Amino acid sequence: MPTTFSDQRKLSVVLFEGFELLDVFGPVQLFGSLPDVAIEYVGPHTGPVISSKGARVVADLAYEDLARPDILMVPGGQGTRTLVDDAGFLAWLGQAGSRADLVASVCTGSALLAAAGLLEGYSATSNKRAFTWASGFGDDVDWRPRARWVHDRDRWTSSGVAAGMDMATGMIADLYDADTARAVTLRAEYEPHTDSTRDPFADVYRLG
Repeated sequence: MPTTFSDQRKLSVVLFEGFELLDVFGPVQLFGSLPDVAIEYVGPHTGPVISSKGARVVADLAYEDLARPDILMVPGGQGTRTLVDDAGFLAWLGQAGSRADLVASVCTGSALLAAAGLLEGYSATSNKRAFTWASGFGDDVDWRPRARWVHDRDRWTSSGVAAGMDMATGMIADLYDADTARAVTLRAEYEPHTDSTRDPFADVYRLG
């Protein structure tokens, strides 16, 4: 059964110094094609936040100004390596995620979710190149080494970078229906992986 929801949804994207561009804008490209989805960018401060590739993305509001998120999405990137030890950020993320209807991550964003306690009792995956590192966080997380993405109740996590678009396609199919998901991927001329267990990069990095 598709998830029930109000007419208007909001995707709140968490930005931080060193986030990965495609982790953000792959899913945003697809969600942004839906007329009833609003997208906002949340950062450590309002204004420009520098990505791992040097591009600056403007945050609409600061972390502390985010009220009750609907869909909270956390990207990966080099910035995750320091944020997993940032107690203040993790406390905020844990509180924000606990208020959200859905929590999603792309790539090593799942390490941040786990470090913030948001994946306890859930199944999850992460970037396969960084899987050993990412899966070291959390006390009770069922880390899946072979998964393009994992959907477990109100948590969605994907493998590395481009896999975020496959996860976003799956989310749209779950929130709406398969026809809607197909329409947004056709508009983007994107051919998604629709089998969440098909993960060629698990073989590349010799994971389970």
